[in-house]
This record gives sequence, C-alpha cells and structure tokens, in this order.
Amino acid sequence: MKILAITSCPNGIAHTYMAAENLQKAAAKLGIEMKVETQGSIGVENQLTEQEIREADGIIIAADKTVVKDRFVGKKLLVVGVQDGIRRPEELIQRVMKGNVPVYQAESRVSDASSQENKPKQNPIYRHLMNGVSYMVPFIVIGGLLIAIALTIGGEKTPGGLVIPDGSFWKTVQNIGSASFTFMIPILAGFIAMSIADRPGLAPGMVGGFIAANGSFYGSEAGAGFIGGIIAGFLAGYVALGIRKLKVGRALQPIMPIIIIPVLSSLIVGLIFVFIIGSPVAHLFEALTGWLAGMQGTSSILLALILGAMISFDMGGPVNKVAFLFGSAMIGEGNYEIMGPIAVAICIPPISMGLAAMINKRKFAPAEREAGKATFTMGLFGITEGAIPFAAQDPLRVIPSIMAGSMVGSVIAMLGNVGDKVAHGGPIVAVLGAVDHVLMFFIAVIVGAAVSVLLVSLLKRDITTANPVVAGEAISENSAAVTEQSTMTTTAAAPSVSPTVNSEPEVSSQAIHIEKLTDIVTMDLINLDLEGATQDAVIDEMIGTLERTGAVSSAGDFKQAILDREKESSTGIGMNIAIPHGKSEAVLKPSVVFGVKRSGVDWKSLDGSEAKLIFMIAVPRNSKDNAHLKVLQMLSRKLMDDRFREALLAVTTKEDAYELLGQVH
Repeated sequence: MKILAITSCPNGIAHTYMAAENLQKAAAKLGIEMKVETQGSIGVENQLTEQEIREADGIIIAADKTVVKDRFVGKKLLVVGVQDGIRRPEELIQRVMKGNVPVYQAESRVSDASSQENKPKQNPIYRHLMNGVSYMVPFIVIGGLLIAIALTIGGEKTPGGLVIPDGSFWKTVQNIGSASFTFMIPILAGFIAMSIADRPGLAPGMVGGFIAANGSFYGSEAGAGFIGGIIAGFLAGYVALGIRKLKVGRALQPIMPIIIIPVLSSLIVGLIFVFIIGSPVAHLFEALTGWLAGMQGTSSILLALILGAMISFDMGGPVNKVAFLFGSAMIGEGNYEIMGPIAVAICIPPISMGLAAMINKRKFAPAEREAGKATFTMGLFGITEGAIPFAAQDPLRVIPSIMAGSMVGSVIAMLGNVGDKVAHGGPIVAVLGAVDHVLMFFIAVIVGAAVSVLLVSLLKRDITTANPVVAGEAISENSAAVTEQSTMTTTAAAPSVSPTVNSEPEVSSQAIHIEKLTDIVTMDLINLDLEGATQDAVIDEMIGTLERTGAVSSAGDFKQAILDREKESSTGIGMNIAIPHGKSEAVLKPSVVFGVKRSGVDWKSLDGSEAKLIFMIAVPRNSKDNAHLKVLQMLSRKLMDDRFREALLAVTTKEDAYELLGQVH
C-alpha cells in the first residue's frame, strides 16, 4: 500500500516538519510506503508528482492552512489538523488503510471555506474586493505602459497632441495595450466573484463585468465602469454561492460547479444588469467621471489633498488601497490626472524616510541609517511599504510627517497637470515614459519629500534621549503579510551593522550556510542548568548568554524580536520542547543557545507540557537565506525522536550535549 501526505501549519515552520516526521515514522512502523510533501515557509518541498498521486491508495492532509486539493479528485482523502499529524499519525494511516475515508469530489472543494485555518479576522467585503483588484492591476499596468511607450517612441506631435500614424509598428503596440485595458473590468468582477463563491463564480463574474463595461447592453453610450464591475462581481459571487447551497440530487451534483452554477448565475446577473441596474449605475459613473474631469482650482486641490493623505496614511493598507483603486479605475476611463498625484504620493514616504535616516545622524541609529538606504531604493520603485518599519516604531511623529509631504506633493502634481498612464507610482514610471509633465512630477516628489524630511527631523527626538527601537524590529517575523497587500514586493533588506556608535557600520553580506546545528552552536552557548523560574526569566538568561558571547549587540532589542514572535503563537511546540526564535538587527552572527530546565517552565505549549529542552535561535535580519527556517526544520524533525529527547535531558556535561547536537542536520 502507498499513502501520500501533505503537512502545513500557519507559520510553516516547526509543526509542518514535526507532523511530516511523525507520519513517516508511523508509516515505516506499519510497513507502509509513504511520501510527505511539506508546505512550509521555505516553500513546497518533496512535492508530490502526478504519477505518485495516480498510484496512491490514499492521501492524508494534516494542515492548519488551506491546501489546494484539485489534484486529488477521485482519491481517498483524509483532511485533519496538523496537530493530529503530530500526535495521532498511526491512527490516521490506519484509517486510510481500512478505507474509512471519503473519496474527494471536485465540488466539495468549496466547502472547505468553513474550516479555514486560524486566519486573522478581516472584513470579507474588503477581502473580496482586494482579490479582484490584485488580478486587475497587471492588466492596467500592461495597457498603460505599452500605450505610454508607443506614444513616447512612435507618436507624432499634432495640434491635438501625440498621435501614432495608422499602419505603423507602434500603432500595433498601442492596440495591444488598448486590448489589455478591455479586460480590466471583467477581470475585476470575475475575481471578486471567485473570492466569494470559488471557481463556479469566476465565469458569471467575468460575464457580468463585461456587461457592466459595455453600455450597449442597456442603452447607454458609456458603460457602468469600475463601479458597475464591483457591483457585478459581488452580485455574481453571492448568486453563485446561493445556487451552490441548493440541495440537488446525486445525479446533478457532478455538473453543479461546471454547468448549472455558472450558467444560471451568468443568466441571472446578466438580466439584472441589463434590465435593472445597468443604466442607473452607468449614469452615476458618467456623472462621477464628469465631475472629476471638470474639477478646477480649489476642488482639484481638495481632491489631491485627500488622495495624498489616504495613500500615505497606512502605506499599503486598506485606506491606501481605496485611493489606489480609485486612481487605477480612472486610468481605464482615460483620466490620467487622478493617478498622477497618487503616483507622487506613493513614493514620498519611503524616499523621505530613507533620506531622513541617511542624513540625520542625531535622530537615527546606525542600523536605521543603513535601513534607510533600502527604504530609499524602494521609494524609487514606488513601494510605499518601505516606510513601514520607521512608522511602526514611531507612528505619532513619522505618519503625520509623511502624510504632510505626500499631500504637498499631490497638490503640486495636480496643479502641474501630472498624469500617469500606469497603475503604479515612483520615479520608475516617469523613467519608463508613463508620466505626462515629467518635470512637474519630479518637482512634486522632491518638494513633498523635502517637507517630510524637514518635519520628521523636527519632530523626532535625538537618539541619545529617545532610546529608539531599531528600525524594522517593530515588524514581526511574519511581516510579509503586509507586503501581500502591495502592488509590488521587494526582497530588499537592511544590512546588519556593528554596534559601535562611533565607527562606520560594517556591512555583512555573506549568506549563512548551515549543514548541521553545531555549525552555529558552541560550548559557550550550552547551559545545562537554567536558573530562570518563568518563561521571561529563561528568555533573559539565554539572551544574556548570546550577549556575553558577542552574538548580539543589544539584549533589549533582540528580546523584543523574541517577544513579538511569541505574541503570534507560542513557540512551545509540545513534548517538553520550546524553540523561541527571532530575526533582528541586533544579531551580529547566527547562533543557537541550547538550555535545559529539568524542572520545566510554563511556555504555553499546545499540549500543556512544560518546556525542559529549550533552543533559542538568533539570526541577523539581513541574512540572505532562510537560516532560522532551516534550523527550525532540522530541529523539528530530530526532536520527534523520543530517544534523542531523552538523551538530551540526561546529559551531564557540555561535551556530551555538543556531541548529541551534532546529530541534528
């Protein structure tokens, strides 16, 4: 018999690999052939092939996060939590062996929504809308950039502006860009509907979006625009969801998601739009577009102030996205002078914070000045999120400063008739030719950034009296969730630096290569008799060991990183084990402290056991590979060996402990 498995946990670290190890051990004990795919923070490892899935007698998914199951249609599939994979692996395998599991059907996939893993609560309307926006934006970028390039290179000046001659190569490029624009609203509506009703909602949403974009269906010269697309997406999604919940006979179940739901939903949404809401929404959108196009003087200034403030307020969050969506939609309507001020506001927060950090030594610590270089670079590419670390550690001073600068820049751009044909911002779009009135664009960015730099320099206290937290440490290990909301992502990170204030920072750019645990554990980092009686006391004791051996420059800063990680979920993984870990600018070299607390200490472990074997992992924030994830993976697997854990608890000398730790690889 051959069984396959997938393991995954919300953080994608310890429990993912613990479950995989226990399932493999249980399979070996029962004489079953098993392969386990892990979906962790490092990525998918040991991926299951199509042939292996075809030959498998059953599949086990032990996960606390969504795992796509389309590839398992028609196979016996057992879905449980990751803790079951850790604690009850033999029982799970035996259930599959006995055939006591259901056969997975395609239509059952959408029912998994009710068992979504422990995700943070989020407004579902916003989540559905952002799903549509994320898929729509590339079409706007393609269309806007191709049209901008075609006009810049192939356009000829006429009294009416740049015109590309018919039949030329650049006219073809322009037409390709225009074709991309036509997909914008159907894609927006389709993926809003898909977020609500899964795949059965995609086709009705796109059909509804197409009708919304084409006023000829309901007797309007103009379509209903992005407002109509949003309405069509939500309408299609909830109609499809309602039809899906209808009870039908067994004979109809297989064709529900591929025929009945899409056809009925498309027909209902189309008829509602054509006969009821299409024309009123189109008139509303026409009025809105006309109002925006006709804004002059103080009205346009007010709009620019509002857009600039929204973009910089939460730097990639919901408020930012509302303004960004508004500007993107206006591009589709041929109104580029809304996106122009937004494009300026997008880049001012990271550019200004980067400049302020690099030039103002009294206000920013050496590590912050190094981080400023990466932040400034992110600003050039229009990544507003680059300013988040600075805002997170001093929001009351930083956020008002960058909002003021963005508002000033937006007003200058609006008054200078700056237009942007691409749904993105920053100097990069100007360099690529997507911006009208490039000179005014750069003037707006420079003036806006100067305002922010001046304000933040006046408001922030000197570091000698402010005792600041190192930039970036206010963001937890899983801060990647923030950039998921952005229109672009970056891998830029601040280099680690020397803790000596009076010396120049030493940039560490070497990648960390770890083959076994003892590569980053020394005798001095082993403590077989921890004295702390509480979790906090043990953390302080182990960080003190790191500080004494020169592995960290600031115990307080690194402790904050450890505590931030503990707030997300306890690192007490059960079975008397705790693996606290953190990435921080304060870490000078990757290290692991191993400590034994034979009487145990409460670590809020999931199984209620007290921590006796404690491994503290410290990794520099700028490490170029996922060193801490590799260490966690190695530890998680090895610590599933009962004999290994018992041997560690029984050691009496550091030499014996070091020899045992050498087996972790």
